Amino acid sequence: MAVLEHLEPYGVFHFFEEICAIPHGSGNTKTISDYLVSFARERGLEYTQDSLNNVMIIKPAAPGYETAPAVILQGHMDMVCEKAPDCTTDMATEGLTLIVEGDTVRADGTTLGGDDGIAVAMMLAALDDASMPHPRLECVFTVDEEVGMEGAVGLDVSPLTGKRLLNLDSENEGVFTVSCAGGNRTHCMIPVKRESFTGVYMTISIEGLIGGHSGVEINKGRANAAVTLGRVLYCVAQTAPVRLVSVSGGLKDNAIPVSAAAVICTADPASVQEVCRRMSETLKNECAVTDPAVCLRVCNGGEGIPMDEDSTNRVLCLLTLCPNGVQVMSADMPGLVQTSLNLGILTTRQDGVEASFCVRSSVESQKEQLVDRLRCLTERLGGTVSVSGDYPGWQYRQHSPLRDLLVDVYREQYGTEPVVEAIHAGVECGLFCGKIPELDCVSIGPEMEEIHTCREKLHIASTGRVWRMVREVLRRMK
Repeated sequence: MAVLEHLEPYGVFHFFEEICAIPHGSGNTKTISDYLVSFARERGLEYTQDSLNNVMIIKPAAPGYETAPAVILQGHMDMVCEKAPDCTTDMATEGLTLIVEGDTVRADGTTLGGDDGIAVAMMLAALDDASMPHPRLECVFTVDEEVGMEGAVGLDVSPLTGKRLLNLDSENEGVFTVSCAGGNRTHCMIPVKRESFTGVYMTISIEGLIGGHSGVEINKGRANAAVTLGRVLYCVAQTAPVRLVSVSGGLKDNAIPVSAAAVICTADPASVQEVCRRMSETLKNECAVTDPAVCLRVCNGGEGIPMDEDSTNRVLCLLTLCPNGVQVMSADMPGLVQTSLNLGILTTRQDGVEASFCVRSSVESQKEQLVDRLRCLTERLGGTVSVSGDYPGWQYRQHSPLRDLLVDVYREQYGTEPVVEAIHAGVECGLFCGKIPELDCVSIGPEMEEIHTCREKLHIASTGRVWRMVREVLRRMK
């Protein structure tokens, strides 16, 4: 029995429930992609489906809008699949069990996939409504946004004619996103040589940091465990004969590391202990507000053949001099981080040490400059640099007719002003702006809570208000 059939707006929740019945986690999008193709065929709409499973569906302009410029509606069809420990649902093969709870919809024991199933549902409702006034609609359904925006990266945009794009992938009603950072993963590899060294093995670790998302929380001044470890090791090496054995820290390049550790071999363990004692007090003082639980530990133990003196010095130089954190603040939007980088993963293998950075900027030239800085430093130290997963930023537009229209409609419908903001994280709009010159973009969406968790909720009334706003915006796009 349908659970959402009594909810308004009917069309949106009808299609949302159909989507929720189809498994559509990232990397498992063929079935939902085919569902979208069947939807288009049944209604005689023009469509394309590419080898990645991206789908575009085109609906001709309504009567009276034949000369109006086309508008692109866009969202992604994949969802993050998480579930509670006691949940038995196989999200790769089974649909979701939906529950209406007051003014919210949630799934029983799993993520709901409102991010971004609600965008898919709104686009299908628009395509299905024969009475709605609108210009030519070019609806773009991308795949695998949650695992690197791979669908948008590989999308051929040549069928699209629109220069206005309304992205429906935001989770806060009344917040219009108008800019985001581009980014990449920059990997710096320092080759090392190893030789015997007479001394005591010791392990030095940084623990207890708060960490966080390297885009959203990079401006909060939180310590980076890998960078902090490098600082401690440099101070130790200035006082005692030291050879590195290994350094490690962090799990994801887009997360600020909360812990890091190094194994060293030293001929003067007492001096190492004393330097670490002093540095522990220094860090507790400096991080009292941002990371009050910071802990520097040092203990005997460890194994492995140490690096030679030159290799040790080169690795310590990289960790001491590498840029990290906020680099440039936006002049257009006060309080917005424009350019940053995060040393997210530090690893050691037998023949080298690799430091992987998440580089972000809403200004492409500044992103490139940071890669150049890392390359200049790394190559000077005898290392190499590689870049992967590069995606463009979405630079703030001083002149945006789409943004102005949305603000006007919101002001009339809500009786208040929306929040117009930029974010220091990646969204698909950046990729579309990189592919379609002079594209005017805004991202909006209804209120959702705790996305990407089994506690995710979609607010029903908010969905209705945002849907009415989308319809009114389309009506005015003559």
